[in-house]
Amino acid sequence: MKANVLFFDRRPAREGAWTERLWIYDLRTNMHFTLKTNPLAFDDLRDFIKCYHPENRHDRQETERFRAFPYDDLLARDKVSLDIFWLKDEILEDSDNLPHPDVLAAEIVENLRAAVEQFGSIYEEVHYGN
Repeated sequence: MKANVLFFDRRPAREGAWTERLWIYDLRTNMHFTLKTNPLAFDDLRDFIKCYHPENRHDRQETERFRAFPYDDLLARDKVSLDIFWLKDEILEDSDNLPHPDVLAAEIVENLRAAVEQFGSIYEEVHYGN
């Protein structure tokens, strides 16, 4: 899984943007999850929940993985891309420690098989109501 988590509030349309800052939690850099051998678990989200500060989102504080980006800075990005990185990826920094291509290929196959199984279950549920 390689994704950032972005949250937006649902508000009525208006001429100017509601967004002043976009908070992003980086759950991809230096994290390694797979569908079968290392699935994402609730414990992996505890830091995000703490950072998100659901009790009062106006009291949020930036951390290494949780940052706020001003609206104008986002608009200035190439194609207004929200694919934002700020942490150093240790795997990219130390290419000597990359997993062997066989290991990477096996992980890809494992993830694809698990995805096919999940889509098969969804298909059966939709078509057969199981």
